[in-house]
Amino acid sequence: MNLSLVDPFVLAQDYPDTLTEKIRSGHATCLRFNQKGDYLASGRVDGTIAIFDVETNGVARKLRGHTRQIQSLRYYSLFLQRLPTPEANLTSTSWSRDGRYLLSSSQDWKCILWDMKDGSRVRTVRFEAPVYIADLHPFNHFLFVASLFEDQPVLVDITTPKPIKRILPSVPLRPAEDVDPATAAKQAAQDAKQSTCVTIFTAFGNHIVAGTSKGWINIIETQSCKTIHSTRLCNAVIILIRLASNGRDLLINSSDRVIRTILMPDLSQLGIDLEPSAIKLHVEHKFQDVVNRLSWNHVSFSSTGEFVSASTFMNPDIYVWERSHGSLVKILEGPREELGVLEWHPTRPMVVACGLESGCIYTWSIVTPQKWSALAPDFGEVEENVEYIEREDEFDIHPAEEIHQRRLDQEDETPDVLTGEPHKSVDGELAESFRMPLLLDISDSESGEDIVAVGPGTMRKRSPGREWMNGNDDGEKDSRNGTGSGRGQRGRRR
Repeated sequence: MNLSLVDPFVLAQDYPDTLTEKIRSGHATCLRFNQKGDYLASGRVDGTIAIFDVETNGVARKLRGHTRQIQSLRYYSLFLQRLPTPEANLTSTSWSRDGRYLLSSSQDWKCILWDMKDGSRVRTVRFEAPVYIADLHPFNHFLFVASLFEDQPVLVDITTPKPIKRILPSVPLRPAEDVDPATAAKQAAQDAKQSTCVTIFTAFGNHIVAGTSKGWINIIETQSCKTIHSTRLCNAVIILIRLASNGRDLLINSSDRVIRTILMPDLSQLGIDLEPSAIKLHVEHKFQDVVNRLSWNHVSFSSTGEFVSASTFMNPDIYVWERSHGSLVKILEGPREELGVLEWHPTRPMVVACGLESGCIYTWSIVTPQKWSALAPDFGEVEENVEYIEREDEFDIHPAEEIHQRRLDQEDETPDVLTGEPHKSVDGELAESFRMPLLLDISDSESGEDIVAVGPGTMRKRSPGREWMNGNDDGEKDSRNGTGSGRGQRGRRR
């Protein structure tokens, strides 16, 4: 295999600066990298999940199991204005730690656990309400948590074919000194009305962090399904919660147009050096646009957690802040459409986002000079012209029979295009990890061409055999003018 054409020492900055690529397979609505960052899962508007190879931008696998369409692409935008409706759901995906299993949820009220080895469905779980988002346990791929529409969140154990569902609480845990006996009943009734909008596991999976529609952050113990701590951050809806790679920092997007970074204590020390009553969630930074009062569709940490990025509502730009100073360092100029979900690559300064109207996936990265010496082992790069000294036998004339025989010998060698190189860990040693088998017979269909817009952020499938109904087709123009279609000719004779 050839060496990398990009010199890693040239990468001086840790955030992207240029829109470099545009890929598409259908109409993408959500994105998620696996932990190694070599594959990108894209949930589509037709319920299909496309797995992209990051190195080649090709479709490595397609997963078809969700049947119901996603009718609206403004999941996060609607959240900024009010609680979302069932028509505003978004397919979400969550990878397992080793990258072999993928959990997907859709508007059809189902969650499916996929085995990426052969693309089969390991488990399918159906709920009694649409699923906002589902998150897979970091160490047990048979355990996940799901947030439901107008219902309590559920912790699901799918070790057996019959799933075990455990309801998680949404009512915050208030300290005893904060409860007023005179208004305790009224306060309890108000707390019972709020719902959980988003749930994620902590780094070790021992606890669940949940955000509610009233701005509360609840920390729930996974084993007992009880709330051990609650903190109220704001008086708005908690839209999204992201966990940094170090497992100690939270990124929270809320409907009050403020992005917050939260410093969490080490929850693994609970019962040893830390008591539940001593848990404190400290707000590190608040990122917002005080001039334009922009709303944020989706937020993400960088690979190292040093930067925070966000896509904007009704705006094609992506904002990037630096956490150490809390300042804006870059505004990534995007295409001429609003961007929805964005993801930061786990190891590279690369950001991907999907357009709400077109469903295309856009990539921002760093344009680096290529290392041409990687093309051949004996290829050398020079700063200026030097005198070349030829070898003694470099231009010798060989017999035609010998040259023909060399070509035949090279044709007999079968190149191995299926065996991948072993993955190296951070310390340089070979690591045993799952690698997705290569499929050579996959067909990439652009299902996005069959999707037409019927309103702002609302899509439907194009009806087969009725092209004359679409305003951009020639059939409608001919029908109106009465020149070209049978319908127009009959209308003129009448």
